[in-house]
Amino acid sequence: MGLHSILTLIGGLAFFLYGISIMSSGLEKLAGGRLEKLLKKMTSNPFKSFVLGAGITAVIQSSSAVTVMLVGLVNSGIMDLSQTVSVVIGSNVGTTVTAWILSLTGIQANAAFFLKLLKPETFTPILAFVGVCMIMSAKSNRRKSVGSVMIGFAILMYGMILMASAMAPLGDIPQFRNAMVAFHNPLLGFLVGLLVTVIVQSSSVSIGILQALTLVGGVSWGIAVPIILGQNLGACVAPMLASIGVNTNAKRVSGVYVIYNILSVGICFPLFIILNLIFKFNFVPTDITPAGVALFHTAYNILTAFMLFPFAKLLEKLAIKFIPDKNTPEEDKTVFLDERLLLAPTFAISECYRKTIEMAAVVEFNFFYASKMLKSYHQKKAEQIEENEIKIDTYEDKIDSFLLRLAGTDLTEEDSNRISQLLLTIGEYERIGDHACNILHVAQKLKDMEKKLSQEAMDELNIIINAVSEIYTLSFVAYRKDDLALSQQAEPLEAVIKKCVRRAKNNHIQRLKQSQCSAEISFLFSDLLNDFRRIAAHCGNIATSVIQLHDTTLNKHVYSHRNKQEDEQFTNKYRDYKSRYRVEKKEQTTNI
Repeated sequence: MGLHSILTLIGGLAFFLYGISIMSSGLEKLAGGRLEKLLKKMTSNPFKSFVLGAGITAVIQSSSAVTVMLVGLVNSGIMDLSQTVSVVIGSNVGTTVTAWILSLTGIQANAAFFLKLLKPETFTPILAFVGVCMIMSAKSNRRKSVGSVMIGFAILMYGMILMASAMAPLGDIPQFRNAMVAFHNPLLGFLVGLLVTVIVQSSSVSIGILQALTLVGGVSWGIAVPIILGQNLGACVAPMLASIGVNTNAKRVSGVYVIYNILSVGICFPLFIILNLIFKFNFVPTDITPAGVALFHTAYNILTAFMLFPFAKLLEKLAIKFIPDKNTPEEDKTVFLDERLLLAPTFAISECYRKTIEMAAVVEFNFFYASKMLKSYHQKKAEQIEENEIKIDTYEDKIDSFLLRLAGTDLTEEDSNRISQLLLTIGEYERIGDHACNILHVAQKLKDMEKKLSQEAMDELNIIINAVSEIYTLSFVAYRKDDLALSQQAEPLEAVIKKCVRRAKNNHIQRLKQSQCSAEISFLFSDLLNDFRRIAAHCGNIATSVIQLHDTTLNKHVYSHRNKQEDEQFTNKYRDYKSRYRVEKKEQTTNI
């Protein structure tokens, strides 16, 4: 094997790895929100979890990657350990799809006409050309993702062809034939399969390398079977590495994966050797083909899944036994957003969205009780609001940092738009939280001064508080449910609130001119009006972000300054809100 063949082999392996990466990325983008929905359906139903695990792995093309993602989900407290066991078993079955795709390289030149059409040399150039045309001409991201899948598939197949051509001369080298004899020792073959998989950290890649090697000839079933078993066990390395620095339950996910694969190999490896010694299988000495590798790989994973699936609870108990609870709760607490979620951007975005909803609930608590403080002050509630403000700032800081990291990954246009919306929304909720604290501080000052707002001022303020409470709830529900119709109702309500605030300020100015209130209380009342008006504006921005997500061409400035009198829907809702929230203009007012 000369230098040229070695370089070709290295280049083929590079194309192969790059092709798998592009194809997997394209498939994940095509799955889009559906992948997120699949993961959300992980329930206590073991069979459903098994099927979903197999399906997701078939898309991501790596059982190790799925397990690493599960580690992140458990570490973040999103899933329980019991939910992941069946998923892990299913992922081992789902990973066999790649081997069948790669087995197409084994179609012989003398095969039937229709089989020849499936040879990579026949269709990959056409597939690559179509993929390039789709990427260059497509306007939709979905078509571009389809093009990426085609190109990725063509590249990995070309890599397989290069590796096969580079290894072809090995068949004529006596030393290679002699080396193959050494692999008749099952233990040696098992260790080689294990080592190669540990190095490349992907059983799919190491299976592909084995399939390319079988095209040379001289690789028998007796040699390939132990190697494949070693490759399956070697896939445990990535989940084990992913479990470093996570809580106990997350470590147990990797533990389940490792225990499952050890038991699988521990059952099948001796069973194969014993049965072969007893029955002397005729196929064992014969050469294996790429399709034969895929067949055994699939049969092995389906058989072990069938054997161990009924013992899913036992696998969980074994993981708990081997990885006991720690005595340090600080080490076992869940993380806010685990970086392993970055492996699946769509799902990571979904979890950021879930955290934003949690943040909004805390902000709502602060706004609601801070407003109540203006009527009746409670020290314990005030302390809780102050603590919540720290929590809100933490939410913003962590979600913002995670989203910025996520924005640096390969995203679809839809995911990019969702990240933009999330960044805007967490900023809006953080500012609402600040205004809620401002309202609390005004209540504290009124308490310290031992003064209250007059009944007339409180009546005006109550109208505004009720209106702002409605726009907060409306925008929150619209955001949580991604409800376009509901989000469009926020703008007319915001306009009514602005008018109420202007009227309340004018009434306040009249009272001030007539020396019916002190300058200090006057400033506090004015600050309250400004805070409530700004909270309404932030809620309006959140609602508008929902509209922009549905119409990415929408310009917020143009939308806000359009002629609203020509918008019948806006006009009707404005009249409705105006009839419900109205601050009367008064020339004479009582003392504040």
